[in-house]
Amino acid sequence: MFRLEQTGREVLGHPRERIIDTGGTILFVEAPGLGIVGTCALQKTSDKSFELTKMGVRASARCLKAGEFLLSAMIEWAKAMGAETLYLLTNKRCEAAVHLYEKLGFQHDSEIMAKYGSRYARCDAAMRDRDI
Repeated sequence: MFRLEQTGREVLGHPRERIIDTGGTILFVEAPGLGIVGTCALQKTSDKSFELTKMGVRASARCLKAGEFLLSAMIEWAKAMGAETLYLLTNKRCEAAVHLYEKLGFQHDSEIMAKYGSRYARCDAAMRDRDI
């Protein structure tokens, strides 16, 4: 859907250094008979702020609500880590993903967009979990 940007290349190429070693985590979701069907990262961006990033689910598993399960688990993980801010950066063309984020409590947020949105050229939507 999009060209991989430099920031994305750095995170995907060095997940331990960019995600794990800086205080974040990476979760995977497995479906019976299909194996690992999705993943998502929680990247620590400041002392109590985390970005939900690199979420993806195989098309063949989307009907299994794997994305919803994964996102719910990641929200709970962020809470357990003491997050005061949980946000994500996306593109409005990702309609199914935006709908899922809204369904689980994320709201569009202009402050998050102003603070973090410039990291990606494709980013035209920023959302924040209002329950954290």
